[in-house]
Amino acid sequence: MAWPSGKAATVAVLLVVVAGMGGLVAAAVPLYDLFCRVTGYGGTTTTAEAVPGTAGERAVTVRFDTTVNSALPWRFRPPEAPVHLRLGESGLVHFTAENTSDRPVTGRATFNVTPAKVARYFAKIDCFCFTEQTLQPGERVDMPVTFFVDPALAGDRNAQEVETITLAYTFFKAEAPEAAGEDSPS
Repeated sequence: MAWPSGKAATVAVLLVVVAGMGGLVAAAVPLYDLFCRVTGYGGTTTTAEAVPGTAGERAVTVRFDTTVNSALPWRFRPPEAPVHLRLGESGLVHFTAENTSDRPVTGRATFNVTPAKVARYFAKIDCFCFTEQTLQPGERVDMPVTFFVDPALAGDRNAQEVETITLAYTFFKAEAPEAAGEDSPS
């Protein structure tokens, strides 16, 4: 089989390059998500089914922070006090959200952990951030988060000085309001 020459070869090479770039674009989001979950990059936490069998000796303080995007008519409050726990010990806290509008509104939370170098050790067992939340007009709900800090943190020489971890959430208005039975903005 003879290779094309001239313009046909240039077009063939460009088509292969464009197809390769398209494949990289399609794979970028899942690969980046996997990278963040494995490394804790950007404060991405891990998930777990249950706490480890035993708690370690080292203790940490977990603080909480909340933000609401201006497009979401909610009040969103963290637990009032930080939680002090040993590595491997489970923690349970409740965040409070309230819809301050006169219509149902659906929100979705994003989260991160700081310092980012310990995010891969912070594991959530149950969290409202895994699903969209729809609140009716004036409805107020307590949303639990069950978590632990992996005892493996104690062996990380780069995180020996970490005594306080902050779990932060930001709530945004969910994109497809029609799907949740909300009115579209006019």
